[in-house]
Amino acid sequence: MRATESFIAALAIVFCAPSLSFADSRNGEQIFLKRCAICHGKDIKGTGPLANKSDPPTFDLTTPEFKKRLAAYPGVIISSVILRPNGDLIPRTLRANGVSIPPFAWTVKDFRDRNEYMTGVISKAK
Repeated sequence: MRATESFIAALAIVFCAPSLSFADSRNGEQIFLKRCAICHGKDIKGTGPLANKSDPPTFDLTTPEFKKRLAAYPGVIISSVILRPNGDLIPRTLRANGVSIPPFAWTVKDFRDRNEYMTGVISKAK
């Protein structure tokens, strides 16, 4: 098989096999537990120890409304971290409550992994 045919076959596998993912849900879980669960809770329902100490309070990501938003805009979990209009909310909430989380140099892979993990948990939540 020539290189071009191999490349086309690889693309066909990637685009035709929706269950195929290059994200690592285990890494996503570790990132979530270290950086997000303090507000969102391990269950992603806004039950973490700081959930009610932010303004607005941390909301439940397993609600039908959020699931609908996630289906309409799959990048919503990622964009909520990168593009939020109140970008200082998380650091401000942490500082105000004496919580220090070390800086983290996010990579595209980290965002994919965390998104994979959270999407899986959210889709299974009742």
